[in-house]
Amino acid sequence: MATAAPEKTTAQGAGTKWVWLFREGNATMRDLLGGKGAGLAEMTNAGLPVPPGFTITTDACNAYYRNGKQFPDGLWDQAMSALQDVEGAAGKRLGDPGNPLLVSVRSGAKFSMPGMMDTILNLGLNDTTVEGMVANTSNPRFAYDSYRRFIQMYGNVVLNIDKDAFEHALAQQKEKAGVQGDTELSADDLKAVIAAYKAIVKRETGQDFPTDPQAQLRGAVEAVFASWNNDRAIVYRRREKISDDLGTAVNVQTMVFGNMGPDSGTGVAFTRNPSTGAKELFGDYLKNAQGEDVVAGIRTPSHISEMRDDPNLPGVYDEFVRYAQRLERHYKDMQDLEFTIERGKLYMLQTRSGKRTGGAAVKIAVDLVNEGIIDQKTAVQRVPPGDLVQLLYPVIDPNSGAKPVATGTRAGPGAAIGMVTFTAERAEELGKAGEKVILVRRETSPEDLRGMIEAQGILTSTGGPTSHAAVVARGMGKSCIVGAKDVVILPDESAFTVNGQTVREGEWITLDGTTGSIYIGQVPTVEPELGADFHTVMQWADQFRTTGVRANADVPRDATKAREFGAEGIGLCRTEHMFFDDPSKPQEERTRTMREMILADTETARRAALERLLPFQQGDFEGLFRAMDGFPVTIRTLDPPLHEFLPREEEQIAELAQITGRTVEQVRSRIEALHEQNPMLGFRGCRLGIQYPEITEMQVRAIFRAAVAVSKDGVKVHPEIMIPLVSDVNELKLQEEIVRRVAKEELEGVGADVPYQVGTMIELPRAALLANTIAEVAEFFSFGTNDLTQTTFGLSRDDSGRFLPMYVEQKILKDDPFQTLDREGVGQLVKLGTERGRSARPDLKVGICGEHGGDPSSVEFCHQVGLNYVSCSPFRVPIARLAAAQAALATGDRDR
Repeated sequence: MATAAPEKTTAQGAGTKWVWLFREGNATMRDLLGGKGAGLAEMTNAGLPVPPGFTITTDACNAYYRNGKQFPDGLWDQAMSALQDVEGAAGKRLGDPGNPLLVSVRSGAKFSMPGMMDTILNLGLNDTTVEGMVANTSNPRFAYDSYRRFIQMYGNVVLNIDKDAFEHALAQQKEKAGVQGDTELSADDLKAVIAAYKAIVKRETGQDFPTDPQAQLRGAVEAVFASWNNDRAIVYRRREKISDDLGTAVNVQTMVFGNMGPDSGTGVAFTRNPSTGAKELFGDYLKNAQGEDVVAGIRTPSHISEMRDDPNLPGVYDEFVRYAQRLERHYKDMQDLEFTIERGKLYMLQTRSGKRTGGAAVKIAVDLVNEGIIDQKTAVQRVPPGDLVQLLYPVIDPNSGAKPVATGTRAGPGAAIGMVTFTAERAEELGKAGEKVILVRRETSPEDLRGMIEAQGILTSTGGPTSHAAVVARGMGKSCIVGAKDVVILPDESAFTVNGQTVREGEWITLDGTTGSIYIGQVPTVEPELGADFHTVMQWADQFRTTGVRANADVPRDATKAREFGAEGIGLCRTEHMFFDDPSKPQEERTRTMREMILADTETARRAALERLLPFQQGDFEGLFRAMDGFPVTIRTLDPPLHEFLPREEEQIAELAQITGRTVEQVRSRIEALHEQNPMLGFRGCRLGIQYPEITEMQVRAIFRAAVAVSKDGVKVHPEIMIPLVSDVNELKLQEEIVRRVAKEELEGVGADVPYQVGTMIELPRAALLANTIAEVAEFFSFGTNDLTQTTFGLSRDDSGRFLPMYVEQKILKDDPFQTLDREGVGQLVKLGTERGRSARPDLKVGICGEHGGDPSSVEFCHQVGLNYVSCSPFRVPIARLAAAQAALATGDRDR
């Protein structure tokens, strides 16, 4: 029977239930028990074969941190009471020399964080209990193997000893025994390894390895709590936008053993293919192994289907299939399952909704609807909007003629091209410097996370589709190939060989994560074709969303692509982009004429240059109107400072001088005169049109001439002219007068009728505060959240990259405000500006056109504050459509 060890606790939390037996919980308790604990409770109550155990709650973890890393009052007493219950169910006692109970201690947060936190297996072993295991099992090799594994895991996780020290000792013993694999070591060999491991612990800590099982358990629980805030867990949460405040539960569970011989094993499986979504049991198993062997990828496992014909495991495969199907029907989602087979008996150790690629998420959602398991609303809510970008990843050009040098197991979507690097540290360094790299490893571990994030793709020579590399890459949407056995990494990690060829660090390779093919060099890629399932999910999303989705597009090519992705108009056409030709040919006519206009000394000269520019602008607008036939096109008049159009290189300055009949010194003097200390807040936006009204006149004339021209061909045109950087209604009045006057001249001159609107970008805090007066003139608002973020925070988007990552890392800011809309500051200006604008003009149309329009969290906020539409880059239109639908379903507001 268990007895309580002395505990250091605080009085906080007295009376709180910190510990739940598996039979006391259920699937609805994910917040408290974590995903793993809730799944174990649900399976236990459903009568599945789950080894008994208990869960220490996420609240306990948070209380532990609040209390200065001390257990709250009552926690340890409750844990000891729960342990007695488990001992009774198992018929064994922790620390009993004759019949010892061993337990696993595993993390389990609300949201899956694969491999990011810590696990300890085989806890309860010492020099005495291991002999009890030998006597009970008549299998000394198994007992000593379990003991050496426990010392290694506990030494690394709890005592913070570098695991390489243990690996080195194990490798030395294998070399001494003349064997290659761990499973070839004899019982005597393993006893020698145990002695070496104990010596390492003594050397590194100055203490003997702990032998009291309850002290072991306490140390393990504290270590799992501590792993919530280890580096890789923090990095993973930041990437996946998981709150730091959730905490992790700790699951203490009776050990079952997959390393007891050929009739034992362990595995991980998904009820559907997490890479493709196909309805097939997908996973791995390893005979005579423990769970970490599968996840770590140190041995390449067998496909789970091979278990069906294993003569040592009769009936186990069919039993597992029944449980898998039952759990998927129960949870109504694809499940990620862990299991162990001990002497032919199957035990279920985990069920949770499985991580999947974007393509798999779409297919599974559609298939589950077609199978009558979920409805369309649920399907739309199941697909993470950000994951849709994975469906747009490039794929290998089938006409490239490239031949793969090797293949492996496909584990992540799309193609990836990059330079080979062999360490996570180097991948992180190069990736942050803007280089494209492929991380090549024998296998990855959680410590490699930072490098995996920065890499374009990941290649491992060992492991299977449920190894660490595969699971993490799949969750990130990274191209990944695992188990490429022909890839042999040299001991010094300077190169790898593959089928007679050598690839050195820094050389280029290409991965095709969709097929598992590996190519040497840079292979051409093409855009993928979107399948029927994608369009089905998008059609369902459009039924539920109430917020419109437009695209930011400046040229007809982008506008056409936006329409293909379902954009309902153009929310931002940046006319300045139309004045640039191919950057490799800086003196082409369009750019040259624009520069002549800027250098002009008189209004007459400026107007002459603008007259030559007008046909270019008109042609561009015609292309946009045709692509958006029937949908609105919001055109922003010239916004950037004029100096941005002028050359910087001496050769180009000399060429411009020759073309314009000026001296080089005159051109250079004009460039210097236009230079500003802070151009973002300088002579730009509506200020240009007020100083040089002829610029606005030319642009408006081009818009309406284009509208008239395409209308004659039956194209329906809805232009919206947007004046940028307005801070006062009087600025807008001056520019609006020009728009109305020129529109009247152009339309009346040919007897045409083109409905149009005049509005403004709200990108300055003052404009948001004065939105009620600005709305007396503006017929629509579009929040330019890129500049509004800059002016609200006082940040330069171009320069703040030096410190914003540090701000996020140190939790000064929750997110990078240029990636996710700052709801507390910038968002309140959006909300206030919308409310004040509509107080003056109730039918005011309001949208946003910054890059936030393609960020799911920002789209949700825009829906909540009542914006009519969001606008984003063409390739993020599907993301915005799905995010808008999810926002509408979450609020139940479909009537706006």
